[in-house]
Formats: sequence, C-alpha cells, structure tokens
Amino acid sequence: MQSRTPASRPGRPRSAAADTAILAATREALVELGWSKLTLGDVAMRAGVAKTTLYRRWAGKNELVVDAVAELFDELRLPDRGTLAADIEGVVLQFAAILARPEAKSGLMAAVAESTRDDALRERIRESIVDRQKRLVQEGRARAQVRGELPPESGPEEAARTADLIFDMVAGAVVHRTLVSGKPADEEWVRSFTRVLLMGLTSRPTESGAGWP
Repeated sequence: MQSRTPASRPGRPRSAAADTAILAATREALVELGWSKLTLGDVAMRAGVAKTTLYRRWAGKNELVVDAVAELFDELRLPDRGTLAADIEGVVLQFAAILARPEAKSGLMAAVAESTRDDALRERIRESIVDRQKRLVQEGRARAQVRGELPPESGPEEAARTADLIFDMVAGAVVHRTLVSGKPADEEWVRSFTRVLLMGLTSRPTESGAGWP
C-alpha cells in the first residue's frame, strides 16, 4: 500500500521529497518535544522547508501529526507464510516492532491522548490509521478462505463486522501489551496470542447465533 499523502491544494506542484522530510521531522520533533511543545515552525526548520510549505499541505498540527504516524503503519505488510496462524504471527510481530520505535510510540500515544478532547482528530485517526490498516485483516481472511482454513462470510455486512472485531482484538492486544503494560510482544507472546485468536476464528456459531463473528 502506498504511503498516504495529504489532499492536494491549488498552487505549485507537490514535492514528494518535501513531504517525506516534513513527516520525518514531525516524528523527530514528537520524540524530542512531545505534542504540546511541537510547533509547525520547529518542524519546518528541521525539515529545511519554509513554514508556508507546511500550511500548503496541512491545515494544522493535528493533521500533520496523524499523517506522520500513519506513514509508519503503512509499512505493515501481511506475509504469506503458508498458514493463517503463521501469517497472523508475522504481521503482529511487525506491528509490535513498529510500536517499539520511539517515534511511533510518542506519536501514537500523543495523538490518541489529544483525540479524547477533539472529535475531529479522533475521526482523522480512524480514517488515516485504523480504517487503512483493516486491509490486512481483509487480505488475511480472504487468503485463509482460499486455503480452506476459514469459511466464507454470509455477506458484506458480516465481512465488515468480522474485520472490525479482528482488528480491534489484534490492535488492542498489541497496543496494550507494548504501550500500556510495557512488556515485550516477543515471539512466544505472539504465538500464544495467535492461538487464542484462532480459537475464536475457527469456532462454529452456537444455535442461538452467538459465537464468532
């Protein structure tokens, strides 16, 4: 998946190099200064661009920070290891490795904390990070269905609901493990987590309709 670029605005052509430098400078500033002290002026100086260059691309700090963090998670890829369990383990290990990076840890925690007071920021996080990474769930589930490891969904509504549940379980568990508990999401933990997740994915619904998904 290609890295996200902000919506284009009228004016001179966009520079991919400038975008890359600005987003990298934003992550650097988050680590060193934190959300409250980060300013667009400081980011511009670090990136070696004019402050007006930032304002042509981003409306403000919130949008800039979310895009800088989203770019990190766009690095996630679902490996094809031959089985659903191995695929899940591979992507979860990648996710944990990204969260272990200071710029991801600082940026994500700061953005989430700020979003508790800003509905627009929360929505941008959902659109730019959460919804975009659900592609991994959809890709992995479709691959497992082709292998015969999982049954097909009954329709698009069930598929969407399942993707939401799986994403929430994986993201919630890994973020809590690495950023809240401060414990490593190492291979042993990832194997145990994957085993528990697969118990739900492969279980059959009960007669009352309860069960996964």
